[in-house]
Amino acid sequence: MNNTRIGKVTSIGMQKTVTVVVEHLFRHPLYKKAVKRHQKFAVHNEIAGIAVGDKVQIRETKPISRRKHYIVTSKLK
Repeated sequence: MNNTRIGKVTSIGMQKTVTVVVEHLFRHPLYKKAVKRHQKFAVHNEIAGIAVGDKVQIRETKPISRRKHYIVTSKLK
């Protein structure tokens, strides 16, 4: 469970929960074109001062609720 990711905060509307979008690029196996994909995570947040648009590092943890399986470890920007 040491999976860490870097993403951008898109919503801070809930108490102690932020929504983070993680984007990644990969090369299409047949067409060799770079394809962008994104994943949305509901992330537990105990750090004060996080706003929409901030880059954060998140880490996988034990389930906190039905949708929250990640926690914010640090604010990057």
